[in-house]
Formats: sequence, structure tokens, C-alpha cells
Amino acid sequence: MSKRILFTSLIGAVALGGVAAGGLALASAPTEPTLENGSARYVAPSEGSAGSFTYTVDVSDDSGIRTLKVLAWPASSKLDPTEVELRSAENAKCRSTSDETTRCTYTLKVTKREAAELAKGTWHVSALATAKDGDTTFVPRAAAFDVTP
Repeated sequence: MSKRILFTSLIGAVALGGVAAGGLALASAPTEPTLENGSARYVAPSEGSAGSFTYTVDVSDDSGIRTLKVLAWPASSKLDPTEVELRSAENAKCRSTSDETTRCTYTLKVTKREAAELAKGTWHVSALATAKDGDTTFVPRAAAFDVTP
């Protein structure tokens, strides 16, 4: 076999190996958590029971989900929570539905007294998902719901 053919074959093998390695690196690139199928609901208290606010969402990441922080706030307040502020918010309760997906639910009980003091109208939900590998996704307006008199 001539040196020219051997050299060309080696260059081709190296180039092919580089493309394959690049493809593997691209395929294994870390992803940020995603939030899907989110919904928020407010139920006013009644004579016999407390009311509640509930936010439920499916959170996915290739490494799994560590936490989901949730903050509900009235649109009339003109708040604009940041990712840093949400780090100290309350955790939702999460349970795995697969290796990569978790169903998270945040529930807050609301008494009649608390309900009377709530701002009426539209409320927003901000969410901060943190994956097991440390990646985060901040959604400033993940959902909205109405508090009615």
C-alpha cells in the first residue's frame, strides 16, 4: 500500500472520528429544565372549609429535578419578581413520573380572614426550577389565575 493512500485513509478516519465525537458532544449537551402543562387555580373558602391556591406543572430535565420554587403575586401590585428573589420562595412538592420528568404541585391553604385581605383580580405565578445538575429555568409568569370576591 502506498504512503499516499495510507495517509489519505488516516486523514479520513480522523475527520470521521472528529465528526462522531462532535455529534456525541452535541447529543450530550446539558439542557435547562422545561415547564409544561402548568395550571393555577384559586378556590375561595366556604363556610365549612378553607380555600386554597394550587399550582401544578410538569418539570423535565435530562438530569432530573431537584426543586421547584413558586411565588404567587397580584398583578395589581406591579411586582416583577426576579430569579434571585425566587430562590427564597417556598418549594412545591414534587414526585417523579419518569427519569427526566417530575410533577410538581404547590398548594397554599387560604382562610376566610386571609381571603378577605387578598387583592381581587388577576394574580400571576412565578416559578424557578432547579435541575439535579444545577441548571435553572426562571419563568416570571408561569401561570395566571383570578381571585374573585
